[in-house]
Amino acid sequence: MHPQLSLVADIGGTNTRVALAQAGSVRHDSVRRFKNADAAGLAAVLDAYLAEIKPGPLDGACVAVAGPVRDGVGQLTNLDWRIDRDQLGAVTGAARLAVLNDLQAQGHALGQLGEADLIRILPQPPASTQAARLVVGLGTGFNAAPIYDTAGGRFVPPSECGHITLPRSSPALAGLSETLTRDHGFAAVEEALSGRGIVAVHAHLHGVTLTSVEIIERLNAGDAAATATAALFVEALGIVMGDLALIHLPFGGIFLVGGMARAITPWLAPLGFAETFRAKGRFADFMDQFGIAVVTDDYAALSGCAAHLDHLPAS
Repeated sequence: MHPQLSLVADIGGTNTRVALAQAGSVRHDSVRRFKNADAAGLAAVLDAYLAEIKPGPLDGACVAVAGPVRDGVGQLTNLDWRIDRDQLGAVTGAARLAVLNDLQAQGHALGQLGEADLIRILPQPPASTQAARLVVGLGTGFNAAPIYDTAGGRFVPPSECGHITLPRSSPALAGLSETLTRDHGFAAVEEALSGRGIVAVHAHLHGVTLTSVEIIERLNAGDAAATATAALFVEALGIVMGDLALIHLPFGGIFLVGGMARAITPWLAPLGFAETFRAKGRFADFMDQFGIAVVTDDYAALSGCAAHLDHLPAS
């Protein structure tokens, strides 16, 4: 264990959250949020944070990046920021360093979350403590990552599931896929299932461009057009999550994270999410083995960074 202070950060497509951690736990009084549009890069964000907090020497630093990470280098998918361990070390002065994909960080947070941090969508059947789990991110972008607890520790491999092909398994989804292909050259899941995705779905159905916030507000107010948008969004989400469940077999549960996940949660049951998730023909009953919960803790990625960092060896 490393009782010294560490820095953790969750770098999304829109905002970056930064905090201090100690002994694997985030100090919630230290959490600060920065708008990415106001900064030239991560170094500027961390410099501003450290100037305000003045934590003194840092033992470690771990950041979660909303984009692919390879060999300690992360590139944000929806923002022109590149993050690497050398940069992180230069800004923080820390010796123990890690750059994770944001879904990897969310995976490392599982086990630190209690039932109070979850909204159960589908019940979780009894499962082995070694059973695989799956975390699905639905926010500025879309991604998913499996979680494996092994004798050697927790393993959360990186993934870029948001860039797989959107299913065309209904006339409505086929039509949406054609629109997205026309607009982007390729109908990726993320172009439908994300903050900008629900905007694209609404424009496809109604020829009107609203923000994701406006669509959710109208949905909650009972607007028929917004309800139709949410219905197609939820249909796509159920099919994609069902596909991912069959690929990874997460008998330990599926965990939805992100702002769009929390925003659409009240509408999952009314708009038939469970039925669409189970719509796998002769495997429909098999799908009942996968519980689904929405994570309500907005700081879970920070907790995951802290947990991961606490198990890194001292440099």
